[in-house]
Amino acid sequence: MKTGRYAAAAAIGALCAAPAMAADKTLTISVYAFAQDEFKELVYDPFEEICDCELVVETGNSVERMSKIEANKENPVIDMAVMSVHDALALSRKGLLQKIDTSKLSNYGDLFDIAKDPLGNGEAVGYTVYATSIVYRADKVDIQSWADLLDPELAGYVSLPDITTNQGPGTLWMIGKAIGDDDLSLEAPMKLVGEKADDIATFYLRSSQLAQLVQQEEVWAAPVGRFAWSRFRDNGLDMKWAEPEEGQFGDMNVMIMPTGIPAENAELALQFMDFWLSHDIQLALAEALIDSPVNDTVEVSAEAAEGLTVGADLIDSLVFMDPGVILDNRDAWLETWNSTVVR
Repeated sequence: MKTGRYAAAAAIGALCAAPAMAADKTLTISVYAFAQDEFKELVYDPFEEICDCELVVETGNSVERMSKIEANKENPVIDMAVMSVHDALALSRKGLLQKIDTSKLSNYGDLFDIAKDPLGNGEAVGYTVYATSIVYRADKVDIQSWADLLDPELAGYVSLPDITTNQGPGTLWMIGKAIGDDDLSLEAPMKLVGEKADDIATFYLRSSQLAQLVQQEEVWAAPVGRFAWSRFRDNGLDMKWAEPEEGQFGDMNVMIMPTGIPAENAELALQFMDFWLSHDIQLALAEALIDSPVNDTVEVSAEAAEGLTVGADLIDSLVFMDPGVILDNRDAWLETWNSTVVR
């Protein structure tokens, strides 16, 4: 009996036995740079076999991706892209996204509700969701609340995400909840963090940077996304994932299609989206510890679940910040951060 990633790979092989559907076509996608070898093996190559097409893969961060879509809005050079839900909303507000015909996504009905229409206007579909909580050295401290990040026993050994990161606003929001102020201005938690700034080892920009500091035993606790948990769990130290009494906050990455792409490219993009959202592909990516699935039919191994955000109960418990709130407030947040925390 095949299990885990091997079973998923076998299922993908079965998918690839489907007849070719689109000859001599090219689909250009823009994605995050991480795990591209695995994506090529598990997603890109199998899809090319099915579609009889060429998949052109561009990588980069969301800012680069958004800039390219906007700069080429009259003559799009990207057919389909993935990004954070609030970055997708930013493009949507500029009229740069088209509606996704979900009637052509055979796997749409299997998605968790939060992934079906995360922008509320039919212009995006979620493909992975993740929790953010606190990783900590269990042999040094015990974390029960987001407020514990600012406890004196962690002074000099705690790291917080910079306000400009995806985890930054959510971390402040949860600290605010812990101190009884969940106002979305984030002024109260920023004021508190500013008062404790000398106790913060660093305000990190990348989880890879944080993982190194933890490995060097310079940091004992920090908020991170679940997608990065394996970097800490397997570092040889006594690491734990906190379940704070205020909860964990959630975030999502989504698939989008720019306006103005040719109709045949849009059809191919929908075919690729549906393939990515299928049970077998979502399972394969989950077992490879790349993405947590949004397809509710996926059941991952116990070993894989340790590194992922899985299960309807957990996902329903996550606290999500409205992407519109992030867009409407991030300039004010940055200004307050610079005057209150950075100084």
